[in-house]
Amino acid sequence: MRKTVWLIAAAAIVGAGGYYFFRGGGVEGAVAQSPASRAVAIETAPAVQKKVPVRIEALGTVTPIASVAIKSRLETEIVGVHFADGARVQQGDLLFTLDSRTLEAQIAQAEGAIARDKAQLAGAERDVNRYTDLVAKSATPVTNLDNAKTQADIFRAAIVSDTALLNNLKVQLSYCTIRASITGRISAASVKVGNFVRPADTAALAVINQIAPVYVTFPVPQIRLPDIRKAVAAETATVDALVQGESRHAQGQVTMIENTVDPATGMATVRATMENAEEVLWPGSLVRVSMNIREEPAVTVPTTAIQTSQSGNYVYVVKDGIARVQPVVVERNFEKDAVITSGLTGSETVVTNGHLQLTDGARVVVRTPKTGA
Repeated sequence: MRKTVWLIAAAAIVGAGGYYFFRGGGVEGAVAQSPASRAVAIETAPAVQKKVPVRIEALGTVTPIASVAIKSRLETEIVGVHFADGARVQQGDLLFTLDSRTLEAQIAQAEGAIARDKAQLAGAERDVNRYTDLVAKSATPVTNLDNAKTQADIFRAAIVSDTALLNNLKVQLSYCTIRASITGRISAASVKVGNFVRPADTAALAVINQIAPVYVTFPVPQIRLPDIRKAVAAETATVDALVQGESRHAQGQVTMIENTVDPATGMATVRATMENAEEVLWPGSLVRVSMNIREEPAVTVPTTAIQTSQSGNYVYVVKDGIARVQPVVVERNFEKDAVITSGLTGSETVVTNGHLQLTDGARVVVRTPKTGA
């Protein structure tokens, strides 16, 4: 009985195998269903040899080239504020008007004193002329003539003194109208109409920061200084700055390398001048800086082609429908490309998508990239 059961089970297994064999198309069908023989769908891109910029990435700070703190030179009252807080002002624009009535009265007083001095001088000069004729006729002592000349000199000196006082008062009167000394953005006014101001006040009435152009200052490792200095001398040290949350970039040129390296950090300070005509950069902002040092030829592939293993980076190179593993050395990334220093010559085709199912020597078929990929 037990032998019969085993024979029946064996027959059932053979029958099922035969059914699967014929449904799969015989031996050829079995081979066609083998995973090792199935072509893997991939996306590819060529390795390209081209000139690639050598860049330094850093974080920088925007600082104004010029900043002016506006203060009063007089002890008086503010009678007018002529700008909107945060507005852009041009050099020479009227910002504040101060009470000038006291100075105007003092100027009128000084002008009156000058007129008096001139009248007294005219009288003294007439006395000099008269005494000169009398002395010539021996009709009066010479002492009278000398006294008249002295009096005329006193009045001339008084005119000079009063004129200087008048000029000083006019200069002080000019301080009653405060104008912008540079072009830029002005802060909010710290005082309004009716406030009493004095030169001893520590707080500025307002601050003007020059916005265009501006400086971008950032640190670089001292090991890169020789390359940067060469680039500055060749005027190829261009800088691109980007503020977080801003799509627009600001371009400029490196104009200064600090003359010392910080011994604690091994970093040197570099400063670039940015035109900033569109006011993309704002003083005090933290920006991402990319500085081009030079351009050099290199082999590049899309960064999506680079794979990593325990032994290093590699790519799949496609030739005659077969994907082969090719170890590579990646020097750096530039935008969406990886710069290859060894492993590729620039004439290969590499796999950029579909790596999960690939093995060394696998057959592949190139598919069209998906829209938006």
